[in-house]
Amino acid sequence: MRLAELSERSGVTTATIKYYLREGLLPPGRRITATQAEYGEDHLRRLRFVRALIQIGKVPVAAAREVLAAVEDESLTHHQRLGAATFALPHGPEPDENDPAVATARREVDSLMAEVGWRRDIEDYGPAPAYWTLVTAVAALTRLGYPSSARHLEPYARLAAQQAVHDMDLLEAYDTPLEQAGAAVALTVLLEPVLLSLRRLAEVEESRRREAVNHSA
Repeated sequence: MRLAELSERSGVTTATIKYYLREGLLPPGRRITATQAEYGEDHLRRLRFVRALIQIGKVPVAAAREVLAAVEDESLTHHQRLGAATFALPHGPEPDENDPAVATARREVDSLMAEVGWRRDIEDYGPAPAYWTLVTAVAALTRLGYPSSARHLEPYARLAAQQAVHDMDLLEAYDTPLEQAGAAVALTVLLEPVLLSLRRLAEVEESRRREAVNHSA
């Protein structure tokens, strides 16, 4: 396909595609004339992944280049490739280790993960970025006096484990590691507001249901 068709099929402007080519995020096409090149399906898959990283995931170009190298590294496991893609996504600030509430939160989060059978450290990488985000959130709950113990959080973790099974099933519907990593990035970013909205709508319905029960009692 020519550049215009690549742009149309990917949803990325020709100017942006040319920028990705200059930055080495997209390999050059096959030169057919002095001023034109031809692109294939591999270019389209890679472009969609780059778009997921940069336009949806807000990953900087330099970091996106590193993620691409990792995702296309056949010496890495599938698990490591997905981790390289999703860990590059922006995360909240790391917790203040001098805050007493953070120490309490870490104990509760570690206890929770042990209870549900989750590993805190990921190979030689250390804790996942989401671990620190969770610690920060639990510390905020602790400071305000809201329920934040492992016992209170466990039902949420169990629900998240069920959601993760569905998420992984969705990713496996894609054919290549690059497409799966791109879907992991896009779905992580785009589904989170969906999940939040569904939770809030469910709370409205549960509140309505309990109100009806109380009135009928």
